[in-house]
Amino acid sequence: MGVDIGALAPKQGVSLESLSGKKVAIDGNNALYQFLAIIRQKDGSPLVDSKGRVTSHISGLFYRTARLAEAGIRPAYVFDGEPPALKRRTVEERRELRAEAKERWEAALREGDLAGARTAAMASSRLTRPMVEDAKRLLTLMRIPWVQAPQEGEAQAAFMAASGSVHASASQDYDSLLLGAPRLLRNLAITGRRKLPGRADYAEVVPEMIELEAVLSANGISREQLVWLAILVGTDFNDGVKGIGPKKALKLVKECGSLDEAVRKSGGEFEVEPAEVEKLFLSPEVERGYALDFGVPDARAITDFLVAEYDFSRERVENAAKSFAEKMAEASQQSRLGDWFG
Repeated sequence: MGVDIGALAPKQGVSLESLSGKKVAIDGNNALYQFLAIIRQKDGSPLVDSKGRVTSHISGLFYRTARLAEAGIRPAYVFDGEPPALKRRTVEERRELRAEAKERWEAALREGDLAGARTAAMASSRLTRPMVEDAKRLLTLMRIPWVQAPQEGEAQAAFMAASGSVHASASQDYDSLLLGAPRLLRNLAITGRRKLPGRADYAEVVPEMIELEAVLSANGISREQLVWLAILVGTDFNDGVKGIGPKKALKLVKECGSLDEAVRKSGGEFEVEPAEVEKLFLSPEVERGYALDFGVPDARAITDFLVAEYDFSRERVENAAKSFAEKMAEASQQSRLGDWFG
């Protein structure tokens, strides 16, 4: 879910091709959840293999990563570790919401409401540890780097962007900005024509670039004040103050010189210590010894994994894997030439 500060963030549409040559750190868990939600059949059922194992996540990961590479983008995926203690309640709440959505999905199917069933099914998506391991294995075969974060993958991706290892952090959540990412890319994993939930209409989804400095400048605040604002509105680590939305919180933090003052003037009661939440955004636990090594993939190994193990269409996978391998080989050669000529 993340922090609801979209109304305060200036956005700029970008094309995949405009990101050619850029490295991007993608919030892996966030992306896999999107694939699980979107890649479904008409009745809301996810794609499965002959053994009944869900394959929507690896289908989305393979074809989307290949599309990014085709555009010249060099993606690196970052996966969540153990959530911070303050997030455990949020994790449990999300688990309950998914269970409720599953019940609505099953009820809609019994009533023959396919549109309602698909909408409910999207909200019931559940990402398991074996699914994440599937994703890591596929990325390894594709020679696409992935990083295991000690805690929040989004914090790790933001750190990588802030340190200059990658051009931007890619996620649907605005938390990346609070975590210090200089650039946030949204909709990177879901661009294209998408059906609107509960409606017969479709919308064209395009990538959005949001720059931290632009957000701070447009609102006349510092990054610390942006974090205070988020704490008042509510984050994955704390409930917000009742009656305070982003605009009201913005006005309040601009009048304050510290988090303590903002908390006091908000009149809210916090179930957790606000300073602890602030620390999670300003000084998150991250892995500093990561490496981003891109290589030339083995198209046959990718095909064997997806076709032999998970029943994917051989012809489609072979064509996509071959094209992807050729693109990565071309990118690798260009990278070596760049290093040679300096």
